[in-house]
Amino acid sequence: MINSKRVIVVLPAYNCEATLKKTFDEIPHDIVDEIILVDDASIDRTVILSKRLGIKTVVHEANMGYGANQKTCYREALQAGADVVVMLHPDYQYDPRLITAMSTLIAEGIYDVTLGSRILGVGALQGGMPFYKYAANRFLTALENMMIRQKLSEYHTGYRAFSRKVLETLPLLENSDDFVFDNQMLLQAFYFGFKVGEINCPTVYNKESSSISFVRSVKYGVGVIITGLQFMIAKSGFRKISIFDKHGKKCGSISEYK
Repeated sequence: MINSKRVIVVLPAYNCEATLKKTFDEIPHDIVDEIILVDDASIDRTVILSKRLGIKTVVHEANMGYGANQKTCYREALQAGADVVVMLHPDYQYDPRLITAMSTLIAEGIYDVTLGSRILGVGALQGGMPFYKYAANRFLTALENMMIRQKLSEYHTGYRAFSRKVLETLPLLENSDDFVFDNQMLLQAFYFGFKVGEINCPTVYNKESSSISFVRSVKYGVGVIITGLQFMIAKSGFRKISIFDKHGKKCGSISEYK
C-alpha cells in the first residue's frame, strides 16, 4: 500500500515464460498488494510458471488480443479492490522498480495517470529500440500532440499506472481488442479531463521483448491517426464518437467485462 491505497500490478501476458520470473523478482513487493497475470492463450509455460510464483492467474481459452487482455486485467484489478493499478508488460522491456514512483504519483493525488516514457532522456536507442520503431514513435507522437493539443513525449508506452476512478470512468468497453486499445485509452483520459504525467523509463529490447509485425505496426499507426481524428471530432461537438461517449452502446463499468 501507498498512502493507504491498495496497489495492484497487472501483467498482460503472451508467451513470456523466459522473462516472467525476472520481471516478478524486481517488482517492489513491499508496496504491491497483489499481482494479477492475464494469459492470452500462450503456447509456452507462462501459466505454469505464473502459478508456481504464486501470482493470481487468469487464462483466456483463446487468443483474444492485447486490448481484450487489458480489459480482463482491469476488471480483475477492480474486483480485487485496487485503488492504484499498474500495467506492466512481463517481457522485461520496462523496469519493474519504477512501480513505486509511478504508484506514488497516483496514490498521492498528483496525477490520475502516470506513464513510463522510453523517450524522455536519451536512452531509447541505447536500450536497443529499433530505429524504425523510434522514428515511428516520434512521428506519431508529434502528430498526436498537434491533434489533441498536448505535450507528451510518447503515446505508445506499455507501462502505465491508473487511479481507480480513471478505470471506472473511461468507457473502455468501447475500445478495440487489438493494440490500438492503448492509444484509445490514453486519449480517453485526456478527453475526460484526467491529469496525465510521465517519468523517464529505461528500456531494454532483446529477443524476448514483445513485438508486432510490420503489417500490424502499420495497422496500429493508422489506428492511432484515426483515434486522434475521432478525438478532434468529439471535442468539436460535431458528432458523438463511441469511445468518447460515456453513454455509448457498450457503456458500463469495465468491472462488468466478460
